[in-house]
Amino acid sequence: MATTVFGMDTPMERPDPGGRAGVFVPGPEASEPVRAAMKNGSGMCGFGNLDGTVMIYFENNRFNDSGLHKWENKVYKAYDRMVNLAPTVNKLNCDAASLIQVGFVKGREILVTDMDALMDWLRRCDALDTAPETAEIHD
Repeated sequence: MATTVFGMDTPMERPDPGGRAGVFVPGPEASEPVRAAMKNGSGMCGFGNLDGTVMIYFENNRFNDSGLHKWENKVYKAYDRMVNLAPTVNKLNCDAASLIQVGFVKGREILVTDMDALMDWLRRCDALDTAPETAEIHD
């Protein structure tokens, strides 16, 4: 499989706390490892690598924590793990072709730039009730 190049606006290095990261969803044609890891409308954020892959950190609320029900709370949890280098198995390096970048997260703010793709992802996961109310989310 050929590696796909991601967009020029995708951050290219792990951000420090408060720094900007991309927010992603799996595309409809995502690879099997990506589809297997992402459940329950997972929140995903990450950064591009020089080889054309993307390192994503994700939260899928596997244990049904009520504080992680909303999609944006999952994104914030994944972002916190990423910027603080927390030990986790909830990360994956994958081909950019498996992902759609739907926005950015920076500290406690999320900007969704492709609400249609996000809503499609949440619909595919039967998680529309976790969707954000607006494209600009401030915690």
